[in-house]
Amino acid sequence: MTLLEFPIRRYQFTLVAFLCLVAIGIFAFVNVPREEDPSFKISGMNITAIMPGADPKELEQLVSKPLEDRLAELDDVKKIETVAADSVAFTVVEFYAYTDPDRKYDEVVREVNALRPTLPAELRELSIRRFSPGLVNIVQYALVSEDAPYRELEDHARSLKDVLKSIPGIRTSETWAYPPRELRVEVDLQRLAELKLPIGRVLQALESENANIPAGVVDIGPRSFSVKTTGAFANLDQVRDTVVNAADGRTLRIRDIAKVSWNEGQWGHIGRYDGKRAVFVTANMKEGYNILQVRKAIGAAVDRYALSLPKRVALDLGFDQSSNVKNRLDRLYFDFALAIALVLITLLPLGLSAATIVMISIPLSLAIGITALYFLGYSLNQLSIAGFVVALGLLVDDSIVVVENISRHLRMGYERTSAALAGTKQIFIAILGCTATLVFAFLPLMALPGTAGKFIRVLPTTVVSTILGSLIVALLIIPFLASRMLPKEGAEHSSALLTRIMDAIHRYYRPALHWCLERPRTTVFTTIGGSILLTALLVPVVGSSFFPKADAPQFLVMIDTPTGTSLAETDRALRFVEDELHKMPEVASVYANLGRGNPQMYYNHIQHSESAAYAEVFVILKSYDTRATPRLLDALRDRLDTYPGARISVKEFVNGPPVSAPIAVRVVGPDLAVLDSLAREVETLIGKTPGTRDVRNPLKFPRTNLRFVVDTQKAALLGVPAVEVDRAARLAISGISAGTFKDSNGEQYPIVVRPPLDGRPDLPSLERARVTNALGESIPLSQLGRLSFDAAPVLISRFDRERSVTVNAQVQRGENTGKVTAAVVKRLNAMQWPRGYRYVLGGDAEAGAEAFGGVGTAAIVAIFGIFAILVLEFGSFRSTLIVLTVVPLGIFGGMLMLLLTRNDISFTASIGFIALIGIEIKNSILLVDFTNQLREEGVPLDEAIEQAGEIRFLPILLTSATAIGGLFPLAVQGIGLYSPMAWVIIGGLVTSTLLARLVTPVVYKLIPPSGHEPKKKLEANNEAPGVLL
Repeated sequence: MTLLEFPIRRYQFTLVAFLCLVAIGIFAFVNVPREEDPSFKISGMNITAIMPGADPKELEQLVSKPLEDRLAELDDVKKIETVAADSVAFTVVEFYAYTDPDRKYDEVVREVNALRPTLPAELRELSIRRFSPGLVNIVQYALVSEDAPYRELEDHARSLKDVLKSIPGIRTSETWAYPPRELRVEVDLQRLAELKLPIGRVLQALESENANIPAGVVDIGPRSFSVKTTGAFANLDQVRDTVVNAADGRTLRIRDIAKVSWNEGQWGHIGRYDGKRAVFVTANMKEGYNILQVRKAIGAAVDRYALSLPKRVALDLGFDQSSNVKNRLDRLYFDFALAIALVLITLLPLGLSAATIVMISIPLSLAIGITALYFLGYSLNQLSIAGFVVALGLLVDDSIVVVENISRHLRMGYERTSAALAGTKQIFIAILGCTATLVFAFLPLMALPGTAGKFIRVLPTTVVSTILGSLIVALLIIPFLASRMLPKEGAEHSSALLTRIMDAIHRYYRPALHWCLERPRTTVFTTIGGSILLTALLVPVVGSSFFPKADAPQFLVMIDTPTGTSLAETDRALRFVEDELHKMPEVASVYANLGRGNPQMYYNHIQHSESAAYAEVFVILKSYDTRATPRLLDALRDRLDTYPGARISVKEFVNGPPVSAPIAVRVVGPDLAVLDSLAREVETLIGKTPGTRDVRNPLKFPRTNLRFVVDTQKAALLGVPAVEVDRAARLAISGISAGTFKDSNGEQYPIVVRPPLDGRPDLPSLERARVTNALGESIPLSQLGRLSFDAAPVLISRFDRERSVTVNAQVQRGENTGKVTAAVVKRLNAMQWPRGYRYVLGGDAEAGAEAFGGVGTAAIVAIFGIFAILVLEFGSFRSTLIVLTVVPLGIFGGMLMLLLTRNDISFTASIGFIALIGIEIKNSILLVDFTNQLREEGVPLDEAIEQAGEIRFLPILLTSATAIGGLFPLAVQGIGLYSPMAWVIIGGLVTSTLLARLVTPVVYKLIPPSGHEPKKKLEANNEAPGVLL
């Protein structure tokens, strides 16, 4: 008993297997995690160094360059980028995507820890944060109150944070937008002067008293005891009682010379929610959890917590990612149901019984696909569901071919069981070849390199697993169902529609094919040659891009004011933006962030660091419309452009890996002044290029520092070393850290020593500063020098250990990124670049080069893999060549459809072309294989070609129609991520299905494969077996 006979002869086992498959599929569907976007790891880290009071040059020399040199020694470093600004430096190190992110993170931590002792002691923080799309927050709450003190709002926020962290599935929770709390020691400078007590002695006393040095363990009898000494501060009284020795030998305590209290540190991040004063609380989810279930648990826990809040504090949930996920999944579920309906309609010509059998293959194949997805560790997200929709139009192909061939055998007079066996065996090899080519079209996409490959990987994985499932169903279950459900009488009258279609094929298609066979060279030159020529002409017209914009009902408004602008001045621009947004009825909620970016709410958007000259608004819309929303944002841009003194830009979220902007030009060279000049020239050049908008040059706004110029001669005469001048200035403005204080909850706060301060530091704060010389004399700082204004760099950027400036730009709606970038590059090449200076493209051009390079490799692998399968199946190079001639016909159709639907050749559209190759070749295999069979049965060449074309026309037409029907809902959505891919496949199937029905038979006539004459003739010629030409 053969494998194909077993399911029919042992139908009881087949039924049990059928039910088991359905049960496993249901289990996998219920338990598979659900999220908006696929989770994947990135081999990249962001290292943040904070050194209060340091300017960009100091941070570059003291921190950034040593870090870069150390990190560059690691293996597989792709690039290192650094930005040094006032008091903070960011170093981003990215490794190649093939590396292990966990191992690389450990290596970076090891190198940074080894370097830490050699970095300046004034470095307050050196932290490492991994890049991970999984760290995106799924909720953002706002604790809103106009009159509650920030200390109270902070306590409520920390309580809510603890509630969220206790929920299963929550990885971390963070609080935002309140002033940092510090334990402040406000020293009386006049009192210190009277006592001739230098500030350094105060700092030393606090640091030594707060030291927590383990003494070790001692043995007493049979037991061991840990020895504890004074230890760290436990309360404020211990800080106040710290002993300080005065110069005259008197013993003083901190309470005698300073006031110790809890205070708010300098504001860095101020938040408002819908225009009201607010503190934010966010939470992100662990991998492998269902966001809908986690959100349900969050809602229940937060509802209970909200009952404990006072009336003057409101708790609002403005951002909820689960609603995005639910809306997206519901929409895709609807598209899926619509696709099934369209597939059913296309199957009606087979007859009701045959259509029912084919439709049964859908849930069975999907059950196998989602089971594979579950056990491979993937989630149900927009890409995996898109993969199922793509597979929907393909998974019925094998079943259609099997059912149609069994029906044909029934019409030939076979009884049902014999028809099922004979019909399946006849096309067994052809179906294996069809499925193998389809799998090979998607298989290389699973190994695409880079971050883009990781992002898209779940889609081809879903398609491949589902198609393999459909092969199993078509060969093992469909024949059994056909042997039981197809009409016994042969089904020739089971469908009047089928009869009419077959009559139309005979009346119109066969004469057209006969006409083309009489003119083979003209037909081939016109169709294949014309397709190749038109495709080449369409490529530059269609244009290219990387990843499309996301269809997310959220966007950002970013506000840049000149460097050095105060928070109050930046806040004026922020309130202007808020007022404009509140006028828009389409807006649901508004998170305003002054001095920092909003917490991360999208997987490829990184939160902006603290800066008094920056503000950001996170806007949630009531809904997203693919046509209305872009126009709405264009109108908003026009209104925001009217604000003077600030650069305000609207940023839509984009699919794919993190990219700073569609257009990014790095100007690289050694001298800061020359870089500044070149960056301004590049900024002007990009701004004048048609199709660009929101050009951002980080050096656009010049910066002026207030510098204290020390009179070194006078300082030397007074016995004041330079380090004391620096310390006095720092004490007056930023305060000096004297360690940290850990409270009973384990939270750590800085101990800051400074003079009394009312509000933010100002010029009088510096004028009141005093310096103590070696004799203990207190000297006003103003006597040791003068103040002057000094030009200074806004920031210093570095790219691969060289200084650089990156100028970014967005692309106007309706413009093609590839074409605009090409225009920018043409102008850049026309610039006069000084020796030692150059530009390096970033943005979509850089990311796209890597991604499309991978796609090109995948296409080559797919074509050669398919070629190998065809040679293995047919044993003939001619048959293989005949099948491959269909490829240019489909690519032309896909390119034409992109032009008609106004889509670019994006990354996902490129994937559509690769998938199209496998789909259209699959149809040609059926035709060529059946033609070969007819010739082996003794049918003359021309008659075999015409007969095979007519008989195979219907199953090929139906498989193409079901694929188009399955993809149509995905295409008409207009969603940039997968609509171009769907349009490419639809357009390619239309042209290849129509043209290849004429072209493939004609090419077969021109180069008929040898070895398919009747067997008796072959034996007479005594031909040797092997690969035939």
